[in-house]
This record gives sequence, C-alpha cells and structure tokens, in this order.
Amino acid sequence: MPLPVRLATFNLENLGGRPREAPALAERIRALQPVLVGLRADVLCLQEVNAEDSGHRGPRHFAALDALLAGTPYRTYDRIWTRDRHGRGTLDIHNLIILSRFPVLESRQIRQDLVSPPLYRPVTAQPRPAAPEAVGWDRPALYAALDLGAGRRLHVLNLHLKAPLAAFLPGGKEDPLTWRTVRGWAEGFFLASVKRAGQALEVRLFVDRLFDADPDALIAVAGDLNASAHEVPTRILCGDPSDTGNANLVGRSLAPAEALSGEAPYSVIHGGRRVMLDHILVSRPLLRACRAVRIENAALQDEAPSGAPARPTVGSHHAAVAAEFFIPDGRP
Repeated sequence: MPLPVRLATFNLENLGGRPREAPALAERIRALQPVLVGLRADVLCLQEVNAEDSGHRGPRHFAALDALLAGTPYRTYDRIWTRDRHGRGTLDIHNLIILSRFPVLESRQIRQDLVSPPLYRPVTAQPRPAAPEAVGWDRPALYAALDLGAGRRLHVLNLHLKAPLAAFLPGGKEDPLTWRTVRGWAEGFFLASVKRAGQALEVRLFVDRLFDADPDALIAVAGDLNASAHEVPTRILCGDPSDTGNANLVGRSLAPAEALSGEAPYSVIHGGRRVMLDHILVSRPLLRACRAVRIENAALQDEAPSGAPARPTVGSHHAAVAAEFFIPDGRP
C-alpha cells in the first residue's frame, strides 16, 4: 500500500541565540508555530536555527527551537543537526536541523569532504596575502537516510547555500554595510559565487554516490539555495539533460518539485521581486510519487522594500515549502 510522506523545508531566519534583539522569542513562536503545525510534515528541514550558550563552558543547546516545537508533534521526532568543525558541539548560528517521524538509519554532515576548497589569492585585499588561500564553504550540508519501512529508504539533504552577498575581504569595507571600492565589492561578490557553487557541487557529487549505490534512489535536496531554478547552483544540483546534453543521464537528474505547483512559484519577496529561493529538488522516482506541492507565501512581507537592507521580521521572510509523496511498496 502506498505510504504518504510529507516533506517540508523552512528557513526560520535566525531563530534564537540573540535574546536582546527584537522581536522577542515569544512573538516569533506565536508567528512561526502555526506555520509549522499547518505543514503536517513527516520530515522537516529547517535552516537558520541558532544555538544558545549554556554557560559554564558547557555545550550550546537549542532552547529556542525546543520552545518553538513544544506542544507540537515535532517534539517527538528524531532530530539531527549540524556540528562544529570538531564534531563536538553545535554551530553558534545558522544550524541546519532535520526532524523526522521516520527512524534515522544514517546521518552525516558534508563539508569539503568530496571537494577540496579552491585556492585563490585576492587582488584587492589589504594587505594582499603573499600566497593563494583556501576559499571554503560557510556551512556544511546535512544528510539523513530515513527508514520508510517495507525496504524503502528516503535520502534527505538539508542545504543552505551562501547568500549572493559579497564575501569578506580584509580592508575592503568602510563599515559593515559600505564597501570602499567597486573593485573590492566585485571581488567579494565573485568569492561568494565560488563558495555557493562549490557547496552545490559537493552536494551534487554526494547525490551521484547515492545513485551509484541505487539508480532508483528516493532523494530529496531541500532548503534555502539562495538561487532560483535557473541559476548556477541549482543547475549544478539538478544536472538536467538540457545542461548535460545527454538524455541517458535523466535518471541521475533532480527536478524542482515546485514545478508541479501549477503557478509561478516564489518563496521570497525582495525589493518587489518575487523569487523562488527555497526548493525541494527530487530524484525522478520521487518526482513520479509527488502528488501535491504547497508554498506558504500568502502572507510574505518584502524583506528589502525599495532595495533597503533586510530587516527583522516576527515570522520569516521565507515561505515554507511542502511536498506530498505517495511512496509505493515497490519502486514508484
């Protein structure tokens, strides 16, 4: 009998970890919790979850997330999250979280394990480094293999790619928001693009390993890609035959599930532009099992009206995206 599975992604936009900043956590919970409950997700990928300092040099913990999930079905779900570079504790900000009603068979984070960071010697940095330096990713990707029962396994990757904002360069700015020169900004923007595309490439290589093990794998790459379906990072992840020029590789491609929504999809409004930055990219067997896609964008506010800098919001400037699948006992 087919198994219904609802998978959702939601960027919570700096949840927790900053108690002095407005709006207050209680206000944010009142705005965000109904969205999460309404998703009725069996698997939930969250981005931008901050961790609080427990004091006394103890490990950081997810107090704000625990408060958000209290009283919801998600509080009992299996939970995996990103770790620091030493693998001992959480990241301080922008953690990735996967919550699953299904048992987690395997999990790991992926950060420059399959792709070595490229080396680059900045031109505009002051002082300019004497030798090329590694251009590493800002965040890992988070992977989980879930047991759907009856021999079915769902592979989920939670991803948050770097925003298209110029990366830091020593001596490049007059203040946190103001670049000294156009050439400095341009080089920082170039480096941000390298980081974003490099992280997408690494996840694509990991996806190919899953296809090596099982050509009919059920794979979902979900999260805030900071890129539309037609931009470089998303195209790297999808590997569409229109890009590879090889129709025989269609089985290894991923497809944006939101294409089934029957509308011009968008998950963010930025300066009046409606853009789809939050995606659920799925393998072909999973796409065939998809029955519905929902984008919770009806109440979205513009994150940067008239090109102004992004401002805090009680809820999130990102829409939650959910896809519903009916997974057969055999292959879809």
